[in-house]
Amino acid sequence: MRIGIDVGGTNTDAVLMDGDRVCAHTKIATTEDVTTGIAEAVKTLLSGTQYEPSAIQGVMIGTTHFINAIVEGNRLAPTAAIRLGLPATAALPPMSSWPERLVRAIDGRAYMCHGGHEIDGRRIAPMNCDELARVAEEIAAQGVRSIAISSVYSPVNEECEREAAEILKELLPGASLSLSHEIGRMGLLERENATIINACLSELADHICRGLAEAVSGAGIDAPLFLSQNDGTLMDVDYARRYPVATFASGPTNSMRGAAFLSGLRDCAVVDVGGTTTDVGMLRNGFPHEASTEVSVSGIRTNFRMPDVLSIGIGGGSRIRSEPFGVGPDSVGYRLTEKALVFGGDTLTCTDIAVAAGIADIGDRSLVRHLDRTFIDAVLQRISEDMTNVVDRVRTSSEPIAVVAVGGGSILVPESLPGVGEVRRPEFFATANAIGAAIAQVGGEVDRMYSIQPGQRDAVLDDAKQEAVDKAVSAGASRSSVQIVDVDEVPLAYLPGNATRIRVKAVGDLVLAR
Repeated sequence: MRIGIDVGGTNTDAVLMDGDRVCAHTKIATTEDVTTGIAEAVKTLLSGTQYEPSAIQGVMIGTTHFINAIVEGNRLAPTAAIRLGLPATAALPPMSSWPERLVRAIDGRAYMCHGGHEIDGRRIAPMNCDELARVAEEIAAQGVRSIAISSVYSPVNEECEREAAEILKELLPGASLSLSHEIGRMGLLERENATIINACLSELADHICRGLAEAVSGAGIDAPLFLSQNDGTLMDVDYARRYPVATFASGPTNSMRGAAFLSGLRDCAVVDVGGTTTDVGMLRNGFPHEASTEVSVSGIRTNFRMPDVLSIGIGGGSRIRSEPFGVGPDSVGYRLTEKALVFGGDTLTCTDIAVAAGIADIGDRSLVRHLDRTFIDAVLQRISEDMTNVVDRVRTSSEPIAVVAVGGGSILVPESLPGVGEVRRPEFFATANAIGAAIAQVGGEVDRMYSIQPGQRDAVLDDAKQEAVDKAVSAGASRSSVQIVDVDEVPLAYLPGNATRIRVKAVGDLVLAR
């Protein structure tokens, strides 16, 4: 027995599952503080069943807390960024490309010290302990509590970051440290940015994780709490406290995993229509296809694990305009039941169009009878065209593909998309995101550079696969259930020693106490 919860900008969805069976589901408006909505969703979910809270063995939550904090630029901790790379990398100091408002929001301070490695593992320069001590003294004087440490080519060799962390732990006891080799991939500036984002969320992460735990325990549930990660796997609360940045794309990822579970398809396009946006991505082997390039988060380039998802501003709460004609991208969000015409409001939304067209039956239909049928058809046509275009952009072949529509707003998706394929809308489509959280597995990933000697390729791949399996098991997966779901091997011809970047991902079923 487990509960899956997904917090969206408009609705908080929750499901109660017994193994692979959905026992109960609910959808309520997201509250301003989010945590209150989670507590209310759990209460509503259990009140409609015969199950006792003691029967629940795990609670899985996908939350928008952390990405919203970055987008809004509030509740962020003062943060110092220390880069180990001098005398190289001095041309672009940390946070050079950040929006000024976010630099101010974190009171960002950048420091550059000697250290780092070349691509082949050689040191750029020895680390200078006195230099780090002076930086630590200044950080302490400024009252900064969160520190991001990045080093050149740390995914190849993390020694400098670990040495610096040990020194700073002694000089700044109680400070929160984020190390770039644990967060991002190859690419110094993008990896550094992701690490700084993670560091500035450290205090909020502690507060939010404590609040989520209290919301669950307040419902009488004494079970482990897990948060959804960007790649569709789970992490425990302690891990989430250390790496809040890993939750950023959990919303669309949960929906895509839920779509795979409900439809039985492992390779397809998923169209997730919520109250504010439509997120479209591709499933490969049942997991979201990951972005291979840098991902922009509120104007900041990063390179941590994120699904390759395109979003457009069309959802159930999107505003409709007649002059000039337009659908979205602005939305009434969680105030849909106050603002939409069918609920007595004064704003024409996509939900009103769906009710007037007869494809939805919520609110008071008499309040939208005045809408002209030609106008209704024009809105639905625009929605169909926009969704077809975004599916076209994410698919990798011109061949027709299966499209799975999920989310409460997926009633807006037509039965087929021209030139794309038939649309499937599975049972429980409205709460696919919460189902995706509930059925999420545990993962382990290896992503690093290897020097492959002649005749050693298979042995190196086997070692990488075994390491990924071991990581999944240590994260809580049952060893017997772990499978390798993705292997990428990219030879780097411009580097010596047959250098190859190998990425292996393994996933398995979470072991819950019985």
